[in-house]
Amino acid sequence: MADNKGLRINEQIRVREIRLIDDKGEQKGIVPIIEALKMAKERELDLVEVSPTANPPVCKILDFGKYRFEQEKRLRESKKNQKVLKLKEVRMQPKIGPGDLDTKAKHVQEFLNEGNKVKVTIRFRGRELAHTELGFDVLKEVQKRLTEGTYAIEKAPAMEGRFMSMTLGSKAKN
Repeated sequence: MADNKGLRINEQIRVREIRLIDDKGEQKGIVPIIEALKMAKERELDLVEVSPTANPPVCKILDFGKYRFEQEKRLRESKKNQKVLKLKEVRMQPKIGPGDLDTKAKHVQEFLNEGNKVKVTIRFRGRELAHTELGFDVLKEVQKRLTEGTYAIEKAPAMEGRFMSMTLGSKAKN
């Protein structure tokens, strides 16, 4: 039963009557379960409950192995077309030097080019919290060093406790 992914087949279907769809896709109406099982056996196919919540449940006559293979194939295709977005984080301090800032900005640009989102975070320690405007300046400088038009600001610079951060999204792969 666990192997069938929650679908009931043949004798596992425990209702008196079902709405039947035959192997050619034609509606046969409401049929007693015994008759439907007999039709499936004559055609050497399975009776599969495709909509158990309907009243009466809807069942199809089909080759269950082939049906399950098609379902898994569709699932693989849909997974292949999905792009997993990752949120990368680049951390720095308000007293960052110009060379280090260049390096960090280059990393941010690489992440954006790969199609990821990037969270740029400034960490304030001790008395640095009194000068949060330095953090804004650093974040603005990071934006200046990025290639124009390759990113969009998804979350503007804002304070979150001892951290100031902004989130950038990629425009390149959208």
